[in-house]
Amino acid sequence: MLKKHFCIALIYLLSFGAVKAQSTDANMGIIPAPVSVTKGVGEFVLSQETVIAADSLDNKAVQFFISYLKDKEALRNPVKANNGNQGNNLIVLTSVGTDGLAPEGYRLTVTPQRITVAGKGTGLFYGIRSLMQLFPPEHGATIKLPCVEIEDYPRFGYRGLHLDVCRHFFGVEFVKKYIDLMASYKLNTFHWHLTDDQGWRIEIKKYPKLTQVGGMRAQTLLGSYRAKGAQYDGIPYSGFYTQDEIREVIKYAADRYITIIPEIEMPGHALAAIAAYPELSCDPERTYKVAETWGVFDDVFCPSEKTFSFLQDVLTEVIDLFPSKYIHIGGDECPKEAWKKSAFCQQLIKKLKLKDEHGLQSYFIQRMEKFVNAKGRSIIGWDEILEGGLAPNATVMSWRGEEGGIAAAKQNHNVIMTPSSNGLYFDHLQGPRNIEPLSIGGFAPYPKVYNYNPVPAVLSADQQKYILGVQANLWTEYIATEDKVEYMVLPRMMALAETAWSPLAKKDIKDFDLRLPKHFAWLDEHGYNYRVSKAIGAVDTLTIGSKLTVDLKPPVVGAKIYYTLDGYKPNENTLLYEHPFAVDIPEGESRELQTIVITPTGHQSLTSRTVMTNRPLMPAVTFEANTPGAKYKMVSGSFTEAAQLDDAPVIDSGVTKTFNTGSFRKNKAYGVIFSGYIRIDNDGKYLFSSRAGDGSVLMIDDQLILENSAKNADVRDGGEVLLKKGTHKFTLKYFNTTNRAAALHIYMQAPGKPKGELSAETIYN
Repeated sequence: MLKKHFCIALIYLLSFGAVKAQSTDANMGIIPAPVSVTKGVGEFVLSQETVIAADSLDNKAVQFFISYLKDKEALRNPVKANNGNQGNNLIVLTSVGTDGLAPEGYRLTVTPQRITVAGKGTGLFYGIRSLMQLFPPEHGATIKLPCVEIEDYPRFGYRGLHLDVCRHFFGVEFVKKYIDLMASYKLNTFHWHLTDDQGWRIEIKKYPKLTQVGGMRAQTLLGSYRAKGAQYDGIPYSGFYTQDEIREVIKYAADRYITIIPEIEMPGHALAAIAAYPELSCDPERTYKVAETWGVFDDVFCPSEKTFSFLQDVLTEVIDLFPSKYIHIGGDECPKEAWKKSAFCQQLIKKLKLKDEHGLQSYFIQRMEKFVNAKGRSIIGWDEILEGGLAPNATVMSWRGEEGGIAAAKQNHNVIMTPSSNGLYFDHLQGPRNIEPLSIGGFAPYPKVYNYNPVPAVLSADQQKYILGVQANLWTEYIATEDKVEYMVLPRMMALAETAWSPLAKKDIKDFDLRLPKHFAWLDEHGYNYRVSKAIGAVDTLTIGSKLTVDLKPPVVGAKIYYTLDGYKPNENTLLYEHPFAVDIPEGESRELQTIVITPTGHQSLTSRTVMTNRPLMPAVTFEANTPGAKYKMVSGSFTEAAQLDDAPVIDSGVTKTFNTGSFRKNKAYGVIFSGYIRIDNDGKYLFSSRAGDGSVLMIDDQLILENSAKNADVRDGGEVLLKKGTHKFTLKYFNTTNRAAALHIYMQAPGKPKGELSAETIYN
């Protein structure tokens, strides 16, 4: 039967070209979708004779647009002050008539005679950005723009994107490029994660060892930190921003109407600082080093007067640099072991009459908040700052699901939603783990980002007002290069932008998909390393039939689609898709269509794989026992693949009603073979998938269905099989690769039903 790694691909129902998109798309190709779009008749022809008239030529939004046009070799537009006179062949940039617009709102009007962009400050800039998105990908000395009237404003005032530069460092020029991307899609807040266990990345004049010592680690972990037998590269790793560089980036962002919020982690994620200044720890006699691997560490700031003095000095310099209202102080993932062992901390808990170490963390956060408030600023913290009591004026960034944000809003505290489980962690996978770059795990394709609503329905109307906005985070444990940053961010950042900006009623994933190809073409032209979508119409699936119909469209304007029907992977040397076609499949045979997209600059999509079979479903086997539960054999050994379990020594056996591997963990190196029979209720296609922290293999009737044997957690690969109604043999092999009690979950999706988790109780022996 078929071995298959499964990924649900989007089915695109509309064909698309750059011109056709603007004529059929209700949002004129603009991302994020505007509040109101009214199409007009005709077009405006922009040429070298077109005059730009602006209220103020010194306005930074105006200067940005003038610079943008100058970069286009065919255009050299004259610029003049706007005197209010009517005229033809004008682009008018003005604040006149904008009194009724919402904050950051704009009005864009295109007629055959003139273009008017009206907005105040940021609104004018965003109106210009939308105008730029109306430009066709390719043009010469003239640009034809469709007539339209757009009135637009954001749903949320906070629209954020985060970048961790501690695990891996990215220089000033790349940070500027990142900010440019944000500005292109109307995101307005850059969360700059500057300190962590693996590196301190901001110069602090009073404490030079923070960057001299804390800014360098001796080496870096290779591969997943969950894997058994950790290996390191042996290469020193360093990097930090001088204060002058920080100022340069702040100005660059401000010129694009983006606020930068710095994050200085406390009281946890502090190992780099403690390595530089051990007296900040609860055990200053120890020798510390900057973390060389990932995860959470027990070494945290000690809540002593020395530590508070140090952090106040640090934040004083940070606040002097950053004009933002908010300072992010972290507050997440702070283990309490060091505090539990510290006589000083235990005495402090008693002295302050605190309940426990969670109360001590609350005391720590509240004390730092008072200092930040005294400087005229406010703090943001991850949702752990709720534990032990929330600081009086704190804003909560809810990342461990929505619960923290809901709790904070109910306490009348401002909230920024960034739940990792809702697609907003851009370090998570965009597709099957076996074909995606190494990732921390999770699953967050861009439709998941797009479909997220940051306002929980459980909140009352008054409580919902405390949801300031939404943010996505990019943690860089497994992102060492600029190209990979771009791959992980694009196109998910565009989905984030529409979630943050567009009215809920305007969101439509099919329309969003219709607009993407033009934006992909823009990314391609400008050299971004985005994740190329598969061909429109290509679906990773196993299906039944006698005729395979192939009807595809490129997901990027100007891209080519190559395909194979012989089981080999496609590339630029295989068949070029030029028009729809059909393949007849003789009875008893199968055909496999594989496709790949290659863009004009050589970027490639992942390979899609569609298998159609014209043969009978796998027949049921004869089996009459009705005892629920799977048989198991626990074997001893260190394994790298499932086949090794068959000949390993058996150390335990029996019947179980759970696939919970924690109950089998008697050795550090072990494997388990589950076996039995599964009942299939109806003829059809069944999808099996798994989520595991270690290796797992599933076989139905001795045929391999899915195989997850790599050293990575949170696996979500799957396989499909065509089954006849009745009983089928079930074999599940699991082996430990991480020396920890990892979870094992098996899922099945039956025809016409949602995916559900299989329990060992549903297996019979």
